[in-house]
Amino acid sequence: MAEIKLELDDRLHGAFNLYEDESKTGEMVVSVKDNVLTVYHTEVAEAAAGKGYAKELLNEMTTYARANGLKVRPLCPYVHAQFKRHPEEYNDIWLKTDDNE
Repeated sequence: MAEIKLELDDRLHGAFNLYEDESKTGEMVVSVKDNVLTVYHTEVAEAAAGKGYAKELLNEMTTYARANGLKVRPLCPYVHAQFKRHPEEYNDIWLKTDDNE
């Protein structure tokens, strides 16, 4: 079973890291500043493709953002595509700018 851990450094840069059998299998690279969680990149190892891990990372990130009163700046193409495809799910946390609407 996969486990997701948020691992941030002292500047609040890091990732939601997904571990499968104690091996890092995926990540969603993020930073937090001024109540904004910026998502830069999401990646899952080829060997784990098709298991829904990117969606699990997305769910973990959005749960964290909501729990901490953060808005999300989706610079990551995957996250941005999901926000655009399902705006009703993400409008409450989506920090929309001219670049990402």
